[in-house]
Amino acid sequence: MPFILGFALLILFQFLGEVVVILLELPVSGPVVGLVLLLLTLIVRGRVGQPLQQVSSTLLGHLSLLFVPAGVGLMLHYELLVKEWFAISLALIIGTVIMLVCTALCMSLTNKLFTKGD
Repeated sequence: MPFILGFALLILFQFLGEVVVILLELPVSGPVVGLVLLLLTLIVRGRVGQPLQQVSSTLLGHLSLLFVPAGVGLMLHYELLVKEWFAISLALIIGTVIMLVCTALCMSLTNKLFTKGD
């Protein structure tokens, strides 16, 4: 029963995220907003309940299964990948560099904000 309760909680937050995205017309996916809402709830609550802990541990243990559809998609569009390999590689490299720079800037800003009082 705790597993079902934890899974229902995850689905509820995904649904809430979808509702928020539709109502506010946000350019973000509903599940992402749902995860942010769940994170905020867990921060306010200060702990993770046993049902959510159990279901999240189980899902993380089977996370590799989520890569199967992506692998199938790569094989399905193999010709397109061969034809557009340079553009795809360039986008991956530039995207990674942008992500690393943004992460470094966010970490630097966070570090300055949290170490001001020390």
